[in-house]
Amino acid sequence: MKHFFTAAKLLALDLASTLVFLVLFLLTHNTALSVGIGIAFGVTQIGIQIVRRRRIDTMEWLSLFLVVTAGTATLLTNDPRFVLFKPSVIYAIVGVVMLKRGWLNRYLPEIAQTVVPDVAVMVGYAWAALMFTSAAVNAFVALTCEITTWAVVMPIFGIVSKLVVFVGGFAAIRLTARRRIRAMPEAQREAVLALEGAPAAATP
Repeated sequence: MKHFFTAAKLLALDLASTLVFLVLFLLTHNTALSVGIGIAFGVTQIGIQIVRRRRIDTMEWLSLFLVVTAGTATLLTNDPRFVLFKPSVIYAIVGVVMLKRGWLNRYLPEIAQTVVPDVAVMVGYAWAALMFTSAAVNAFVALTCEITTWAVVMPIFGIVSKLVVFVGGFAAIRLTARRRIRAMPEAQREAVLALEGAPAAATP
């Protein structure tokens, strides 16, 4: 599940600067102050990694670029929705990456890669669809609703939608693998179960 944690980390880092801006704006209603601190927060995130000599991923540089450009656009137009639109770009890019057929297979246990690689492909596409849906929903809410509405709707949608896809994908892979293993000839079933050190009588 390394890929999930990596993607979640990137999205969380991006969302952090947006939330900093959002909280400050709701508390102060000062666009310049909120944008300035939001940009400073994004720059600091990258700066800390540079000081610690950690590798900075392309997506993190992109996130910083979006923080600065969205913040600048907000200052020029005095429209805070530019900052709230930023996560849609990140979601869309992650969705494009997840369109690669079978990207999820390499992050699954060996037994799952052997028994249900086709199901994992479909689950991978489901994650890509969620990213594109999240981008569209975020853009719609950011462009048509008040900031307070965005602050309520997007966190709830983000958490619930990802939990549904994660649990649904896990269940689909787990249940399909169990059904297929049970239908295998005994010798083949023993060989497959040996991939995770399970006893011959057991199923995953």
